[in-house]
Amino acid sequence: MYGLLGRKLSHSLSPQIHAHFGDYPYELFCREPEELDEFFADKSLKAYNVTIPYKVDAYNHCDTLSDTAKKIGSVNTVIRRADGTLYGDNTDYFGFDYMSKSCGADYKGKKVLVLGSGGASLTVCTVAKDCGAREIIVVSRNGENNYENISKHYDADIIVNTTPVGMYPNNGERLVDLSAFKSLECALDLIYNPCKTRFLLDAEELGIPHANGLTMLVAQALRSAEQFIDQKLGDETIERVYNAILNEQKNIVLIGMPGCGKSTVGKLLAEKLGRELLDTDSEIVKADGRTIPEIFTAEGEPFFRSLETEACKNVGKCLAKIIATGGGAVMKKENRDALKQNGTVVYLKKDLSLLALDGRPLSKDEDAVKKIYEARKDTYEAFADFTIEVSPDAEITTERVIKCIF
Repeated sequence: MYGLLGRKLSHSLSPQIHAHFGDYPYELFCREPEELDEFFADKSLKAYNVTIPYKVDAYNHCDTLSDTAKKIGSVNTVIRRADGTLYGDNTDYFGFDYMSKSCGADYKGKKVLVLGSGGASLTVCTVAKDCGAREIIVVSRNGENNYENISKHYDADIIVNTTPVGMYPNNGERLVDLSAFKSLECALDLIYNPCKTRFLLDAEELGIPHANGLTMLVAQALRSAEQFIDQKLGDETIERVYNAILNEQKNIVLIGMPGCGKSTVGKLLAEKLGRELLDTDSEIVKADGRTIPEIFTAEGEPFFRSLETEACKNVGKCLAKIIATGGGAVMKKENRDALKQNGTVVYLKKDLSLLALDGRPLSKDEDAVKKIYEARKDTYEAFADFTIEVSPDAEITTERVIKCIF
């Protein structure tokens, strides 16, 4: 039997990832600290991965260790040898090294800022040192280098976030403002839920190369799997599995003018892909109890937009959903960030003369539609990952979306 040892594992992607590497059972072993001795003594477990907070415990329970595990001082892969002894390795080193190279991070001669001083920080610092970093600064809340005096390090070339700040369910939080780092060449975040933390969304906006922790997760899992099954899988497998997992996890976010068919196409996508459809307008009605026209009439547009922002934040935290948005939702940066963090954004572009107008508070006639379109079109196009021409046949439009993304 194989699996993952940890304390809280409900959101782990490891079973899905390992399913791509071989036909072997892979379970989640949630254990409390007082249960660890019994767990490590269980001879029915052939091999397993270890995640926080038990990587040092695993290190201490192993009989022999790889050179990498010794260097870092923690273990994330445990193999039970034929003689019953435990061998410990640390494949996180390979995972982070692969993640860095895939993003183009070159540590040689560079100043590296590592946010966080936990176990993951040790791996990052070891890789950066081995790759020739000129200076490595670890920032913690109470250490010599902390977030109150971080301005001393605005000359950093590479920043790596190893903390859980910004991780689900605390989406949108961040520790530093990247715009202050004028020499920044690369931003790496070990978090993979959400796909893009606020830290990475800032990097994207600033045009800074960046990557999330899913690359590292898949790469370290591959190295572990090779030891599980005693077979080379090839590093080219990492990108294939990464893309497969990313497509499984990311939302499909539909944007576009009111009446362009987002709800209709969204329903068809949900049916064909076996996903749940979340409609921001429906979420607003559910939360408020009134229809959209009633909210506009009674409270005005600013109030409606505040409800819309809350709806975008809530649905944006989800994974593997189809999200249909209101026509004006993307005009607010806060909404765009919420939708983009886990979403592939598709702009459904439809001839203005064919837009449905019934029940639309702001687009009651053709003149109003044209005015709204002129105000929004540049944002639609800039925000979208893909633009799809809407066909009169919703089935055709749906197939275009699927073909474009997958």
